[in-house]
Amino acid sequence: MQKMIAVQTECFDTAKEEHKLRQGNPRIGAVVTFLGLMRDINEDDEVRTMTLEHYPGMTEKALAAIVDEAESRWNLEGIRVIHRVGELAPEDPIVLVMVASRHRGEAFRACEFVIDYLKTRAPFWKKEQTTDGERWVEARHCDKDAEAKW
Repeated sequence: MQKMIAVQTECFDTAKEEHKLRQGNPRIGAVVTFLGLMRDINEDDEVRTMTLEHYPGMTEKALAAIVDEAESRWNLEGIRVIHRVGELAPEDPIVLVMVASRHRGEAFRACEFVIDYLKTRAPFWKKEQTTDGERWVEARHCDKDAEAKW
């Protein structure tokens, strides 16, 4: 199985990443993609920018463990996870999860699993710049509920 994990400041090209995932593997029958974007609102407050921080090395290790868990649960042909860090503006892409498999059901389930686990188990910290100043973003209860279903 092809695996690729990246934590980066640079933007990514979703179409190019899909091509890299599929290239040279005619067994792939489905690719499911999740693209997370920066919103301009959170908790009814306007958000101007968001800064994502992480611990290099530890973050990649956590993402690799999530990908390995998905691979152990489903018959997959490939997974790509790209997560951005640094300062982001509304509409900027934050995270890309792509899962390839022979059949759509496994790709859908594995993609949802990866993003649900990423939201709760990957060491990222978010600081928002709002019209009222800066604030650190707390984990949401719905993210823990999504993780618990797995």
